[in-house]
Amino acid sequence: MSIIALGMEGGGDGFTAPDASIFWEPLIGHEATAITRPVFLMVISGVLVAWFLLATTKRRALVPSKGQLMTESVYGLVRNSIAKDIIGSHDFLRFVPLLFTMFLLILVNNFFGVIPPFNYPTMSRIGFPVALALIIWVVFHIVGMRKHGFVGYWKSLVPTGLPKGMIPAIFILELITDLFTRPVTLGLRLFGNMFAGHILMALFISGGWYMLQAGGILPVAGAVTWLFAVVMTLFEMLVEFLQAYVFTLLSALYIAGAVADSH
Repeated sequence: MSIIALGMEGGGDGFTAPDASIFWEPLIGHEATAITRPVFLMVISGVLVAWFLLATTKRRALVPSKGQLMTESVYGLVRNSIAKDIIGSHDFLRFVPLLFTMFLLILVNNFFGVIPPFNYPTMSRIGFPVALALIIWVVFHIVGMRKHGFVGYWKSLVPTGLPKGMIPAIFILELITDLFTRPVTLGLRLFGNMFAGHILMALFISGGWYMLQAGGILPVAGAVTWLFAVVMTLFEMLVEFLQAYVFTLLSALYIAGAVADSH
């Protein structure tokens, strides 16, 4: 659905503000079995990322092309500034493909929110960030148990030197953090920012269009509102990049904690 059309849904009765219904856009089918717009965009993003990486790396050269330079810059950011610095030089390399893929996939799907004709941040549908968070949750638990053993991994949740009376309470708190708090906050942070940013941009754009179509002094207010929409778009692009970076950074942090000698 066009964002501009959102404000006109009320017909002659006035402006209708966008709400959460704008995020439900089935393309094929109905209700729970529908193939929705974000599902389609997720597939498109996977194809675009795969194509871009293959196209920019199949003819690697000592003097890189613009595409190769872009790919190497993003890879270097994830490899050195996130994976190596946080996980450590001994263990980081085997996690770089996962973190690099996560960063690119989230970044592209976030940028879909401001790139026509997509105009939809896939991560504003909660199922997608939750699914990515669950992948990280499974990974850091598995690598932690492989490193420390099943019993040793869970036992290390409690710091050494605690009074015996505090151990049960601290263990329960740490267990809740590892099993629930980390994946939930990891997914909800990404979802919340993309959801709020998209609905705010939809409000500015549709509201500005409505006022431009009205009489009197409202078209002037509409032009100012669209100016704010442009500023919001630039700000949203920054947020979209930062959310992809933060998600990848926290993923590396959780993995680092799982593989550390003193988990």
